Amino acid sequence: MRAQSTRRTFLGAAGTSLLVLPAHPGRAAPSERVRVAVIGLRSRGFDHAQLFAHDPGAEVVAVCDVDDAMFAKPVKAVQSATGKAPRTEKDFRRLLDDPTIDAVTIATPDHWHGLMTVLACQAGKDVYVEKPASHNVAEGRAMVEAARKYQRVVQLGTQQRSTRSTAEAIERVQGGAIGKVGMARAWIHQKRVNIGHGQPGPVPAGVDYAMWQGPAPDRPFYPNRFHYNWHWFWHWGTGELGNNGIHAVDVARWGLGVEAPLAVSSGGGKYVFDDDQEVPDTQITTWEFPGACLVWEHRMWSKHPEEGLGFGIAFYGDKGTLIVGDKGWHIEEGDGSHSQGPRSHDGQARHVRNFLDCVKSRERPVADIEIGHLSTRLCHLGNIAFRVGKKLTFDATREAFHDPQANALLSREYSRRFEMPSQV
Repeated sequence: MRAQSTRRTFLGAAGTSLLVLPAHPGRAAPSERVRVAVIGLRSRGFDHAQLFAHDPGAEVVAVCDVDDAMFAKPVKAVQSATGKAPRTEKDFRRLLDDPTIDAVTIATPDHWHGLMTVLACQAGKDVYVEKPASHNVAEGRAMVEAARKYQRVVQLGTQQRSTRSTAEAIERVQGGAIGKVGMARAWIHQKRVNIGHGQPGPVPAGVDYAMWQGPAPDRPFYPNRFHYNWHWFWHWGTGELGNNGIHAVDVARWGLGVEAPLAVSSGGGKYVFDDDQEVPDTQITTWEFPGACLVWEHRMWSKHPEEGLGFGIAFYGDKGTLIVGDKGWHIEEGDGSHSQGPRSHDGQARHVRNFLDCVKSRERPVADIEIGHLSTRLCHLGNIAFRVGKKLTFDATREAFHDPQANALLSREYSRRFEMPSQV
């Protein structure tokens, strides 16, 4: 879709237009079950299909993917849960054109999140979109603007916002349980797979590779850059900081009560993997805010834990330290005393329930797209600082740096197939 004021998309080769219907901000919310379509079916998309199918407030009526091989598993899961198989589509625009669909969930690669969310909002659909919110800062801002303009409910899939043990931990941090917090630290340490050095190859049968690339300019098909491995290439993904870092950075930002950083710096590199990945396998990023700093660290080749956890967030206060992760939360006091809360395992289901409730009430969800954009923005800024190799100052009013090289990475070049509208 080229930049234009009309809200139309087109099926290129067939020459058949698919009209994306104008949004109807004032229409009544669904009175019974919310009719949902799931877009992107591998991994998180399969999870979406199951989560929404098992919620009595939703009906999964359609699933969509560019790869025929992805349909069988989620279709079976939905049919098993509800007794009815959803219809299948390979072109998401057919779902946006369907006035009987209330909401879509988006679990595509990162480079599709922004444009697909904007088009869905324009078509009058509410949206549950996976993390990170966007592929770049400009697209994230467009998502917020579209949600507000068309009065859509847009929830980011950062389910820690709905996890009770995480909420309890944040209440204690903000309630002064560890005193004045001057620093938060977030991390993930795990062993990823070396993807090797690939060669161009034929597109697998049943895959619409042009639609998979979508708004991203053309690149030859490489088997080792396709399913999941796209995360490790800037063209489509956002690295480990955008992939898993968003969860922890979001919780840290929530606890610190901060929005935009004054400055950001990031170092690291590819120190262990000898393969085609472009993103760093080792990265340490620091954001400086008024009164506190936030540090992210990842190693993609080592499981050695930090503070006893492979994934976690620590808040360091002048009266103690609170650590939250997969084992729940606990406070380590300076005087040796200890308090803790159990880990909650209901975050994903509660997050979906919150979204469905808000589709009906028209209230903003716990991980509203603006909250999601502010946290995702931190990940983008950290990756930009890494890529340009310098400390950067950030102007939140302009949502830009004072460095032309860094500003060039706040948005992206688009393909001839799809492009973010100049105005949402």
